Amino acid sequence: MLSFTCDYSEGAHPLILKRLAETNLEQEPGYGFDRFTESARALIREACGCPEADVFLLVGGTQTNATVIDALLAGYEGVVAAETGHIAIHESGAVEFCGHKVLTIPGHAGKIDSAGLEAYLRWYHSDPSKDHIVYPGLVYISFPTEYGTIYSKGEIEAIRAVCDSYGIKLFIDGARLGYGLAGVGCDVTLPEIASLCDAFYIGGTKVGALCGEAVVFPKGAPAHFFSTVKQHGALLAKGRLLGLQFETLFTDGLYFKIGREAVEKAMQLKAMFTANGIPLHINSPTNQQFPILSKSQAEAIGEQVCFEIWEELPDGRLVTRFATSWATGQAQIDALSAIVANVKK
Repeated sequence: MLSFTCDYSEGAHPLILKRLAETNLEQEPGYGFDRFTESARALIREACGCPEADVFLLVGGTQTNATVIDALLAGYEGVVAAETGHIAIHESGAVEFCGHKVLTIPGHAGKIDSAGLEAYLRWYHSDPSKDHIVYPGLVYISFPTEYGTIYSKGEIEAIRAVCDSYGIKLFIDGARLGYGLAGVGCDVTLPEIASLCDAFYIGGTKVGALCGEAVVFPKGAPAHFFSTVKQHGALLAKGRLLGLQFETLFTDGLYFKIGREAVEKAMQLKAMFTANGIPLHINSPTNQQFPILSKSQAEAIGEQVCFEIWEELPDGRLVTRFATSWATGQAQIDALSAIVANVKK
């Protein structure tokens, strides 16, 4: 079976495995005080253009979202996100489990916009009963979104301006940041993302690592964030495992190379589906593509290929997701193309 189910089906990039084997018997302190983690922090600060940033390495995306959001908010505050935002639909209520409501607003193509955000915040602050409503203390966006779309620099700047006008923070989920930065038409850089938010993270799990996410606080972390990480079960005793992986990813531009190669393969998928008369649900510029298949097409392709069913449309057709990764090879793209070409329209 071919698999395009997600971008973390495989283990890790060979260079990471090579470094793990080479350093396996070296003794290092735990909890992120090892030399690999210190090196990774320095490389990430340099890549972000933030020499004073605080950088923490956590285990996985859900833990990272829940931990960072909990640390950035007071107990009475909630976080604003798109209705399709990852924390709102795909994390089993992890943020709410920490005591913070996810306050959803409409989005378009997976994204919120500054006008919709401003309207929501204006409504809250003008409501006579606002003291009975969860206070919106943070805005969450992801780059890319659940639908593979990316924000332009101007869109992030506009959202940042609204946040500033209401005195609230901005947090960017970068679980697939490497693919977003490599996205077709992306006009924002890693240093610019760092300059526009209060916190973000660089995803490793989905971009070549065995596991791990690098949280960056460009202007400094909340007080006692290390302890908050441990309270949330997100502190790895063998922190070297995370440090070595991010050190490798940020050496010689590997992280960005991985992103570019996966997006190049995804663009081949996009062209292939279109050439075979299969429409796309959304124009994703990143490594996730969303072809619309009839149930019979999905069944036929599914006999040889693993992929995800994203949603069912009113007419019964299925929005599906095919994802490429650092490990997607040309042979896999060619094999899928042959299968799709033989499926009846």
